[in-house]
Amino acid sequence: MLLAIDIGNTHIVLGAFAKDGTILFRERISTDRVATDLEYAARIRTALEIHRTDPDAIRNAIISSVVPSVTATLRQAVTKYIGCDVMVVKAGIRTGLQIMIDNPAQLGSDLVVDAVAGIEEYPVPLIVIDMGTATTLSVIDREKRYIGGVIMTGVAVSAEALVSRTSQLPHIAYEPPEHIIGKNTTECMKSGLLYANACALDGMTERIEQELGEPCTVVATGGLAGVITPLCKRQILLDEDLLLKGLYLIFQRNKE
Repeated sequence: MLLAIDIGNTHIVLGAFAKDGTILFRERISTDRVATDLEYAARIRTALEIHRTDPDAIRNAIISSVVPSVTATLRQAVTKYIGCDVMVVKAGIRTGLQIMIDNPAQLGSDLVVDAVAGIEEYPVPLIVIDMGTATTLSVIDREKRYIGGVIMTGVAVSAEALVSRTSQLPHIAYEPPEHIIGKNTTECMKSGLLYANACALDGMTERIEQELGEPCTVVATGGLAGVITPLCKRQILLDEDLLLKGLYLIFQRNKE
């Protein structure tokens, strides 16, 4: 069994794979930059217990991370609790992805992993949208090369900035309002945050296709993708396990 871990700025996603690549479970915990390896080990143990997974059945683990300060801590947590080898996605690891940007070393490991899975699962050219703390759009051309992308402010970050910098706007749940034209403050905020982001995705994918000169498959993943993509006018495929699938593929390409 393989334990796959994606460390994001806000959340950490845990997933376990059977030998045939089947995802046995997925779980999400908060990213805590000051947590110790013992505290993370306890969280991993809780996730495995909830899903009735025997830690002794886990032979290997792989981590991708955009939070360097947490990477080593979580790696130690896995070693302490499970005692297996831990592979970390970083420069020099075999991914099979051609990265055609100015400095390939600057590309976040999460975007690399998303692209690896996207190329394997979907037709190219391809736009991969990852909706986390930031919303990113990664562009893969018809030769399956990563040619660049877009970074936008994430939905939750926009909401937090709006609430923290105003005196009377409340925190809201991320659920679509019944109407675009809100009748109260909460509905107005929901419309502005959710539909505006949906319009941004529609507009950015259209402009990317214009620049490429051809239509693209568009797939979305990440914490709020399931909320935003149904509000988009164009077809956007939802794949909540895209990054976990990419971790599995990279592990297979690098195992001895």
